[in-house]
This record gives sequence, structure tokens and C-alpha cells, in this order.
Amino acid sequence: MARKRCWRYNWVLDLDIKGFFDNISHELLMKAVTKHTECRWVLLYVERWLKASVAMLDGSFLYPEKGTPQGGVVSPLLANLFLHYAFDYWMQRKYPHVPFERYADDMVCHCRTESQARKLLADLNERLGDCGLELHSEKTKIVYCKDEDRKGDYPVKKFDFLGYTFRPRLSRNRREKFFVNFSPAMSNKAAKAIRKKVRSWSWQLRPGDTLEDLARECNSIIRGWIYYYGRYYPSAMRRILEHINWRLVRWATCKYKKLRGRQRKAKIWLKRIALR
Repeated sequence: MARKRCWRYNWVLDLDIKGFFDNISHELLMKAVTKHTECRWVLLYVERWLKASVAMLDGSFLYPEKGTPQGGVVSPLLANLFLHYAFDYWMQRKYPHVPFERYADDMVCHCRTESQARKLLADLNERLGDCGLELHSEKTKIVYCKDEDRKGDYPVKKFDFLGYTFRPRLSRNRREKFFVNFSPAMSNKAAKAIRKKVRSWSWQLRPGDTLEDLARECNSIIRGWIYYYGRYYPSAMRRILEHINWRLVRWATCKYKKLRGRQRKAKIWLKRIALR
């Protein structure tokens, strides 16, 4: 939806809440929970869990007055419930003509004009302030969706959303003609996280494993990356896939004596296996 709406709307308001999970009001959150259940033991344990003490490294205890613990199993659900009333319902009442996408605290709004985006930003600052939250002044930005038909010159022309970077890109239509399109592709941040994960597998230190052992352990993860990040502009994944192949080449040169120090030969060997 974000991709399609960027074609129809010229401006995007990319929102980032400063320390969202650490600043959720316990009082307002419990009001939201109460709207969905009257079960006393559920309300009791949710409140106890929110106010549970945290043991610090020096032996002292911290008693939080706001926020939900990041990493807690119920935190995403409660945080989503909080923003459902603090943001979603408010947008439907005040700005029903402005479409938006939200996943947890990652939000983008689509506007017709720059003045509309600035007005929405000012109102959201006030609204979230009333709910005890604050927009990040540096990460929140107004983005111009530049493409072949929208040729205005503005400083910010890209934004990140759910692991994708939306920006002007060279695309090809059905008639094989190239044009500039505002579209998503895997972000640099996501690519860096994937490379870090691949390095953590340390294949070159596991010469005792077979290729089938590595595949059994990692194929489902790699398949997930390809299905998710390869959906739009899949050519942006080429470097990541080449990086995975290079790590396999290093593993092969460590495992087999005949391939030791011969990366080119190991690459040909792996390619032959892949084709077969």
C-alpha cells in the first residue's frame, strides 16, 4: 500500500517516535486495555507486569513509572493497542482524507501538498504530546516523492519503511522503456544486518560440516530474506546473494585440500553443484 500510495500522493510524512517503548503512559495504556476486557485477573497481571521492578547491575532496583520492557512477549501487543487509540483513531477523526500505514511504531502518512504535511506534523506533535510521547526531531521528515512526472527539487527525496528504502529509481516498463519511478528496494540498514548475520554463522570455521548441513541450518532463513526483500526491485539483493556465495567459497577452500587457496576453482565447483 505504501508503494502504490507514493505514486498517487506527492508527499510523505515519515514519523519516528522518540523512545516509544520507554515512554508509554501506564495510566493511558490501562485505559486502552480496559476497553477490551473486564476480566479482573487480566487487568491485575498486566498492571503488575508493567510496574515490575528491574534489577540493575549494581544490585539496586528500578521501579518504572512508564514504558513497557523491550523484548517482553506482550510489549508489542500493548504498544500496538496504545497507538491504536493515540494515532489510528485520531487520524480517522481528524484527517480521514489522509491515508497512512503503520506497523508498531513505524508510520508513514501520504499528503497531497507540502503545506498539508506540515500542518499534519504540527497537529501530530500536539496529539502525541498529550499522550506522553514525542516525535524524534531528526528522524521525522517530510519527503517529496520524485519521479518521471514529479520533477520538483526538494532536499529530502527518500525514506525507510519496514526494511525498504523508498526513493527515485530507474525502472523498466512493459515496452522495455526505462523511466524514473519512486519505488522501494532493500535498505542499506537491512543489507548490513543480513551481512552481520551471515558472518555470525562462521562457515569457514566448520570444515567438518557438509554442504547439506549448512543448507539444512540456513536455507529457511535465506529463503525468508529472498521472499521478503526480493518482492520489489529484487536486483538490489544481488550484492547480498554474492556475499553469501563468497562465504561459501571461503568455507570450501577451508574444507577441501584441493581447493585451498584457489577461490576461483572453488567458485566454479559451487556453481557446478548449483546447476546440477
